[in-house]
Amino acid sequence: MNAMQEMLIYLIRTLGSLYMLIILLRFLLQLVRADFYNPISQGISKATNPLLLPLRRVIPGFYGIDLASLVLALLLQWVAGQLIYLVAGGGLLNPLIILPMGVVGILKMLVQIYFIGMIIYIIASWVAPFSHNPALVLLRQLIEPVMAPIRKVIPPLGPIDLSPIFLFLFLNLCNQFLIPAIAQALGAQGILLGF
Repeated sequence: MNAMQEMLIYLIRTLGSLYMLIILLRFLLQLVRADFYNPISQGISKATNPLLLPLRRVIPGFYGIDLASLVLALLLQWVAGQLIYLVAGGGLLNPLIILPMGVVGILKMLVQIYFIGMIIYIIASWVAPFSHNPALVLLRQLIEPVMAPIRKVIPPLGPIDLSPIFLFLFLNLCNQFLIPAIAQALGAQGILLGF
């Protein structure tokens, strides 16, 4: 592969991953019923509305789950995967092959969102525990529903909350072992967003 091909693949992967991040954040924020009037939520909505609103006319939600966002993420994964494969010198990929790859890419991105979110959440709980910063408010709304079931099983020991440790352990197992093994089995590591 020459330098121009590598640069194009880098641009496709980076821009596609950024937009995938915004789509999945919208999906997650809607799933946890985060504050829609938060300025960050508004920005995410404005960035995703041009592609998501037409898709919602065809694909309705299901019990509070925004299926159109997931389909849009899969479509983005498919288009980016096709472009990367074409730029690398391959032909067109079979959509039935790239679909499971796209699901793995979405899972990888979701795990990364929560992993990085947990790091920021823990640091913010020490530095600015009662902050009303819009980003930290959304982060709390995103993280708390995931930690609540862990807290039911392992309650806090006085002021020490062990739930972030167990969530980190689970996310790390997924990130380091489970998702890469699935991606390698599918041969998806080179063309997926977020990898």
